[in-house]
Amino acid sequence: KTHSETLLPMLDEMLNMINTKVDEVDGIAVAAGPGSFTGLRIGSSVAKGLGFALNKPLIPVPTLEGMAYNLYLTEGLICPLMDARRNQVYAAAFQWKEKSFISVIPQEAIGIREFLDKVNKTQQPVIFLGDGVPVYREIIEEECKVEHFYAPAHLNKQRAASIAARGMEYYIAGKGIEASQFIPEYLRLSQAERERLEQERKDG
Repeated sequence: KTHSETLLPMLDEMLNMINTKVDEVDGIAVAAGPGSFTGLRIGSSVAKGLGFALNKPLIPVPTLEGMAYNLYLTEGLICPLMDARRNQVYAAAFQWKEKSFISVIPQEAIGIREFLDKVNKTQQPVIFLGDGVPVYREIIEEECKVEHFYAPAHLNKQRAASIAARGMEYYIAGKGIEASQFIPEYLRLSQAERERLEQERKDG
């Protein structure tokens, strides 16, 4: 079954298990992207629908930041890599400094070698995680010149709990927004949009 069919029943079951009513929540943390276009649209639609219906704020958490947050208080750079296809990754770098979680390299859609060049320039040890790692591990081993490691399997993927934990920090800091203001961060055009622009150029 698709996420559009299973997501709301799963939310309902989860709330029943913890004996909580949906209108008791203070805010709704949502993975803001990048990621699968379909997945982002389904997730953002559900989050916005709940926000509108319950009059609750949405707390957008960039997907790569949520992934990096899996490695709480880890030293060195934390670099999540998501396979973006078309020889690109969605990538970023974060770091803990005195218990503050900061962005070192902003998230972007980028070629893996170009991103590794940015990592090398930091001259810091780095730990990689995400589904882009097995796809590009051979290139990482060839091109990454700084000391580097790989996250263990149980911390290597997107986790809703990390989005929630980071979202709680943002909520406390007053970073919630109205549902109408939320727009997913795709970072690049969808295949359909790219094909349309290409056709317009040919016709033009």
